[in-house]
Amino acid sequence: MTSTTEKVRQLAPHWAAMFLLMVAVLALVEQVVGAIGLVPSVGLVVAVGIGYPYVVRALGIAPPVWRRP
Repeated sequence: MTSTTEKVRQLAPHWAAMFLLMVAVLALVEQVVGAIGLVPSVGLVVAVGIGYPYVVRALGIAPPVWRRP
């Protein structure tokens, strides 16, 4: 079993990338569409948060704790 410290070490770069992707998506949508409300913003953040691990797994760059057996 992987220790908590090792899990955090593996996931920290992906958390940072996911955060930057969320900010970039929100900025892009606001540039294209204009100001959006809280609910659509939260929806975009949730979509990125749920979709990011699937995309990373599909690309083959997922950390070991995200890989499926």
